[in-house]
Order: sequence, then structure tokens, then C-alpha cells
Amino acid sequence: MFSSPSADASVSDSTHTIYLALELSRRSWLVALHAPDAAKIELHRLPAGDGQAVLDLLARIRTRVERRTGVSPHVSCCYEAGRDGFWLHRLLEAHGVSSHVMDPSSLQVDRRARRAKTDRLDAQALLRALMAWSRGEPKVCSMVRPPSPDEEDARRPSRERATLLQERIRLVNQIKGLCATQGIDDYEPLRPDRRSRLAQLITGDGRPLPPRLSAEIARQLDWLELVLRHLAEVETRRDADAAAARAASSSKLGTLLHLRGIGSEIATVLAKEVFYRCFASRRHVAAYAGLTPSPFASGRRSREQGITKAGNARARKALIELAWLWLRNQPDSALAVWFRSRVGSATGRVRRIAIVALARKLLILLWRYVETGALPADVAVKP
Repeated sequence: MFSSPSADASVSDSTHTIYLALELSRRSWLVALHAPDAAKIELHRLPAGDGQAVLDLLARIRTRVERRTGVSPHVSCCYEAGRDGFWLHRLLEAHGVSSHVMDPSSLQVDRRARRAKTDRLDAQALLRALMAWSRGEPKVCSMVRPPSPDEEDARRPSRERATLLQERIRLVNQIKGLCATQGIDDYEPLRPDRRSRLAQLITGDGRPLPPRLSAEIARQLDWLELVLRHLAEVETRRDADAAAARAASSSKLGTLLHLRGIGSEIATVLAKEVFYRCFASRRHVAAYAGLTPSPFASGRRSREQGITKAGNARARKALIELAWLWLRNQPDSALAVWFRSRVGSATGRVRRIAIVALARKLLILLWRYVETGALPADVAVKP
């Protein structure tokens, strides 16, 4: 998920480097800039979404620095990960700029009760963090590893499915809520006979459903059926891709699908959200999913605050769901035996805490499996 300052050793000489930080917003972009020929930080406001304006500004600054110093400067740029995605990073990289995408939650902020916050202060803070990170201070901030366009596009089906599921839940709840206002509690919008049953509904006081309310629910059903059709199309394509990957057995998706208890959806999420890239160690892969502990120790006080939850939320959700499925489908595996020995007959909060620990161990096991092909003998595979 994150890259280290050593990956950008070429910018270690600050005397020949132009540092650039962009504070992106919908209205405008504020650029904080430090050039070798100037002692102060320059501020430039550009139109929002105008990548060419950034390139033109860099060209002017480069020309000025070359004229004054006689040296062709290197350019290092950063902006926070967020709404604008990674297209700007790719544009800058294509034009010879060392671009970095910064994790916003990794930046240190003023802890006063009322701290000043403006675009100017944020841009300057980004610039200072970039310069410190380039000098080799890895803890000052964290840089995100931007995916390639193909890797980013491969995530779309699982993310679209999650959005469609949320919309389906919202529409079902809304229709049930409208019926509940008339004393009707047994209408199920997901049943195949939802249209015919709508015409037969009787209110709690014995009246037919009011015509305007019936028309509103009918329109909500139109919307729901459209969502269901799109959801079926996405899942059909997902299952086809999963079947092809399992038959080929050459991709990480196909490798995951050979294990009992892992279906098409969870395998797709893990393959496209986590295992699409390489990790240096088990700590890095656990941190990517936000499953690392966050201890609090100060003086005599020492306690655990739970997991950080600072990584990929979709992957973390899929892993915790998989951990419950693992106990059911892999009861003889070492991880399942470990879980039962630690939890015993406990219920409630104890099991919920232990299942997160199991999810972390399971993630590391799957990471080693997809990278090396080594699978413990106690893990069952599909026939």
C-alpha cells in the first residue's frame, strides 16, 4: 500500500529539486511550491481539474530555475489521495515528474482544540511533509502505491456489486416502510409475485391500498427491478471470470478458488483488492487490510485499542466474513483448531475479537499461498 523514501533516492539533493504540493478541491487547486532559486514558499491558484495548467506552471518554474542556477532541476510532486483518484499522478509521471500520492490520515496535525485550517496551511503542510519524506524520514507520512489503470479497472465489478446491494437494501426498506404506514407488515418486495401481491394489499383498517401510494410503490418496484437486473448481470460476469480463472489455475484468483470455503465474490475481492500487488512481509500485508494492532502505552498505562482499521475496508470486511466461513468449511485446519482452543465456549464479544485475529492469520496464510503455492496439509481443497 505504501512506498518508502528510498524508492525516490533521486530527489535527495534538495538544491536541485523543485518540490510541489497540490491541495485539490472542487473549486480550485492551490499549489505550494519550493524552488532552489527562492527562499520562500510560492503559492499559485489554478482551475480545478486542469492538469495542463499544472504542467504549464512546472514548465515556467523549470525554465526560471535553469536560467538562474544553470542546472536542470528535478521535480517532485505530491497530493492527497481522495476524490480525484490517480489520473493526475499518471499525467505527471508521463511528463517526467516524480509524483506521489499521500495518505491523508498519515499526516500529523495540530491537536489544539481550535486549530486553524485553510487551503494555504494544508498545502504548506503537504509540502513540508514531502520534503521531509524525500530526505529519508519514513515516519513523517505514508505514500500510497497507485494502481495501474488495468488494476484499477479490475476492481470495478466487486465495487459496483457492493453499491447495487446497498441500493437494493435501501429500496426494500423504503417499500416496506411505506407499507408499514398502512398496517401492512407481510409484503416482501423481493418475491417474484411482488406485482400481483401489490394489487391485493389491504390496509390494517380494511381498505384497499390508496391509489397514489400504490403508484409510488409501483415506481419503487420499477427501480428495484432495474437494480436486480444490473446485479444479476454483474454477478454473472463475475462468475464467468471466476470459472475461467479456476480452469486456467494460472492467476491468483484461480488459486484462491481452489480452497474450500472461498467463493467467487470473496476470491475476487481478495485477488483484485489485495493480492494484485506484492508485499515485503506479513506485517505489510496485514497493515494493508488494517488488521494490525494499535497499542496505547504511556507511563504506567498500557492497553490495546483494537485493530487500526487504517487499510482497505473492503478487503477487511471480506476477510472477516471469510474467517466465519473458514470455521464452517475448514473445521480441521490449524487455524480453526487454534480459534476453538482460544475461544472455547465463550460467546459474544470474545468471539468477535477472536475472529478478527483469525482473519489476520488467514490473510497471511492466503498471501503465502498465492505467492509461493505452498499450502498447509490440513487445509482442504475443492474436488
